[in-house]
Amino acid sequence: MPEIDGHNGTGQLSLSTAAARKLSSTTKSVPQMQSITPRWLLDQLPWVEARGGAYRVNRRLNYTLGDGRLSFHATGSAVQVIPAELTELPWLRNFADTDVLQALADRFTQHEYEPGEVLVAAGTRADQLHLLAHGRITKLSEGEFREESTLEILADGDYFGNEALIGPESDWTYSVKATTACTLLSLPKSAFQELLEQSEALRDQLERYRATKGKSQNAHGEAGVEVMSGHRGEVPIAGTFVDYELKPREYELNIAQTILRVHTRVADLYNEPMDQLEQQLRLTIEAVRERQEHELVNNKDFGLLHNADFSQRIYTRSGPPTPHDMDQLLNTVWKNPGFVLAHPDAIAAFREECTREGVSPETVQVPGSRLSAWRGVPIYPCSKIPISDRRTTSIMVMRTGESEQGVIGLRKTGLVDEYEPGLSVRFMSIDEKAIVNYLVTCYYSLAVLVPDALGVLENVQLGSAHGAHR
Repeated sequence: MPEIDGHNGTGQLSLSTAAARKLSSTTKSVPQMQSITPRWLLDQLPWVEARGGAYRVNRRLNYTLGDGRLSFHATGSAVQVIPAELTELPWLRNFADTDVLQALADRFTQHEYEPGEVLVAAGTRADQLHLLAHGRITKLSEGEFREESTLEILADGDYFGNEALIGPESDWTYSVKATTACTLLSLPKSAFQELLEQSEALRDQLERYRATKGKSQNAHGEAGVEVMSGHRGEVPIAGTFVDYELKPREYELNIAQTILRVHTRVADLYNEPMDQLEQQLRLTIEAVRERQEHELVNNKDFGLLHNADFSQRIYTRSGPPTPHDMDQLLNTVWKNPGFVLAHPDAIAAFREECTREGVSPETVQVPGSRLSAWRGVPIYPCSKIPISDRRTTSIMVMRTGESEQGVIGLRKTGLVDEYEPGLSVRFMSIDEKAIVNYLVTCYYSLAVLVPDALGVLENVQLGSAHGAHR
């Protein structure tokens, strides 16, 4: 009996589409992957060959004595006070025993604090010297009417607890609270006393300090600097030389690896119209490159966020990223800034602040896209920059290239079975389950040649409260 069409009661007069599709070949897309991003950082970094698997950054020896503030050396997220800088402490001024200074510097321990955390509570035992490597803290005391009053605001290079270390036992007369994320180096009094017992030179220095304490002296302990100018005749001219860091930073290439597994049956029987191995490899490499960019931003050893010099990190005025904040950020890398890197949410927050203040960010054309810019510097989106639970993030600006003494990417090309520059795909084996194994390996790192090549605007608040009042 002929099939009856339910709509008009007539029989089917032609081949149905459902039957026809049995003989057709569906047009297919290649496998899609939502986690693929533009990866602007990988695209914009100039890549330098690290032939020996490492890259050494030689710099001029550079630290400032006599300015009353301490300087620190950071290797990734690890921070250490420069031993010679300890002579900024009043009781170590003009102390020249480098071995003792090094031993003292080695006894400091690093601590991290979040905004709002109490570092020191009034009334507790004062038995540590604290050096503020990075961040802002507030010294607070209780007023006459039990109100909280601010005694002092401390920032990078400041210290507190000096007398607690070398004076008689006492309690803290004030509290200390972190107003931003902070990095502190602390020296317990017990560790200091241990070194004091071992070093006669340190004991003599402390006795001299106590003997001269209170006498008139330069607040910064500055020594005279002889400067010759306007001289005539055959006057002997002082000579000089440029000293280098004795322990320059070396960046070893990092590695990202994975094993791609493809069953021989899949490769043999289902390889048309698309090459299964090729598509598996394409998506695997995309994932490796995404991980590579994430590490270049976040790795605690060489990542951008952890390798910015403390002097190159600034804070927003009020939380949201305003045009003024962006001007201050560009000022940290004023010598030919290349580009700004920010989370897409941070870019949206900046645009909102521009709208609120009645200004408009520029738009620039870059290969393959149009981007927002500020003062002619393009702002590239990067989803790898983290956003904290408090909805804060960071915005970075950098100068790039070896010739510009900027930020550079590191890699090694010419690898065995190299598939892309710095990335190899190596056949490993076919196991007893007929699965083919390929080792995918990528080598990379990143170096900041001089501190002023990278600037970071920290504690950028997302989700401005301004909109709630409009």
